[in-house]
Amino acid sequence: MNQLTLVLPFALPTAELAADLLKVLQAPALAALLSRTSTCNLEIFDNTNRLLPHEAWLAHALTLSPAPNGEAAQAAFAAQAMRGYGLVPEPGARYFLLHPAHLAIARSHISLEDLRQLKLSEADGRALFDIAAPYFDEIGQPLAYGDAGTWFMRADAWSDLQCATPDAATTQDLSVWMPEGEHARAARRLQNEVQMLWHEHPVNAAREERGLKAINSFWIWGGSLATAQAGRCAASLHTQGAPGWLAALAEPAQRDASPNSVLASTQDAIIVLGGLTEAAQAQEWGIWLQQLQALEANWFAPLLAALKDGRLGQLRLVLSHRDAWLDCTTSKNAQRKFWRAITLNKLKAS
Repeated sequence: MNQLTLVLPFALPTAELAADLLKVLQAPALAALLSRTSTCNLEIFDNTNRLLPHEAWLAHALTLSPAPNGEAAQAAFAAQAMRGYGLVPEPGARYFLLHPAHLAIARSHISLEDLRQLKLSEADGRALFDIAAPYFDEIGQPLAYGDAGTWFMRADAWSDLQCATPDAATTQDLSVWMPEGEHARAARRLQNEVQMLWHEHPVNAAREERGLKAINSFWIWGGSLATAQAGRCAASLHTQGAPGWLAALAEPAQRDASPNSVLASTQDAIIVLGGLTEAAQAQEWGIWLQQLQALEANWFAPLLAALKDGRLGQLRLVLSHRDAWLDCTTSKNAQRKFWRAITLNKLKAS
């Protein structure tokens, strides 16, 4: 394999916690990959565009956005994700991702529960979809079902709607993360109608009996115009621990990636490892450390070995948090730079 790009959302610790976390992290392979590099740059990210750095980077890499940063950064994933579920978007139509969600009401603000924590079963997701779908049909914005937590809405007229990605909005005060634009009021009205449809629904009553959060709203984002053919990316996408919409961007056989499966391919590859996100969003840093330690054994050490023995030509690491990403490239020759001390200090630069 010539080049592999490893995308690690929330692998960068926040600046105030980095020193303490890295004191206990034992990751010599990751340290070698970050210390002995050909290039390494920290990119500060402006998330006023309502998405996270890794989402902007990925949208650009998959040719779904014209730029990975700045005003042009977009999260136009919906139409491409539809194809991954076997759905056929109509060329020229505009689609949005729509997720059943839980909005938590606090004394001073409303927040979006991390969608990963909802544990929505297929049976419950389908039941909620079935009661909502006729209303969407009635207003001329039909729904399509991807999986329990991933639906799609067609809304051709809503080209102006500016939406935040769910991971960008999670843990935030939603007063500044709700949809904006000419059709924002229509989106809120639609949200209110669905909230009433689902209020006291048997699915929610049963969920609450099991100690789960009620599905009391939905989150809309990812608007994109469907084209006749799917976009083409020079590298193949692989995922592990990714949410449904993101896994759907990869071929079915590439949605549970491993170093062996990726290295066996002759095509350049992008691998998104999403397992750190939930712990970081919840600020469960002990769990975050455990998961990063697992990545050291399962990914960083095998890929470092592949670099050194020539099975992998070049490795690019894209590590991020909410406000920046670290972009480093290493190779067999770079790993020979013995004069560079092997440390995790680059993770503190964010």
